[in-house]
Amino acid sequence: MPEQSQIRILVVDDHPSVRRGLTAVFGTQPDLVVVAEAANQREAIARFREFTPDVTIMDLALEGPRGGVEAIQLICKEFPSAKIIAFSALQGDEDVYQALHCGAVTYLSKDSAEEDLLNIVRAVHSGGRPIPPETAQKLASRVIQSTLTAREIQILERVAEGLRNKEIAGVLGISEETVQRHLQNIFSKLQVSDRTRATVVAVQRGFIHLR
Repeated sequence: MPEQSQIRILVVDDHPSVRRGLTAVFGTQPDLVVVAEAANQREAIARFREFTPDVTIMDLALEGPRGGVEAIQLICKEFPSAKIIAFSALQGDEDVYQALHCGAVTYLSKDSAEEDLLNIVRAVHSGGRPIPPETAQKLASRVIQSTLTAREIQILERVAEGLRNKEIAGVLGISEETVQRHLQNIFSKLQVSDRTRATVVAVQRGFIHLR
């Protein structure tokens, strides 16, 4: 198949084995070709500028506080027509929402079958916005569940680090009473009764990520 008729793909993932695996999968298809790879946010943006791929496969768990989500946001801001597929092991409803909110065309779990990935790449290239059933379910879950404010997420991140209320107050420049009030709101929204369970649920939903 002539090169000009192939769908040109950029693969972004911080694990070399994943990049090799995806390149091998796409390499079996005459209409698909991987033109570049990237291992982090900086490389992703640089490679996109250099190759302007037709479709980008973007992992969300890249280095940095917002990793792949921020990479998607920055690329889409510079290239509004970019077609990015969020392809990640992160499966919280907040992960899915943030990826799509920042510009990804769709979201696909790394657990998905190869055939599903190939079909979605082709559909996205053709201008479609295919949403897998499990992704739609995550989005529906987010709509009906309470979300956390930016400050509440900051506090939960410090809780996950093992900081006590007084230490959190010092780091964030707020009173200890304010920290406690935020924690009570967090417990209510996540429907939990203690800090440990709040951290677990926040990780499961994708509000915070442990490294």
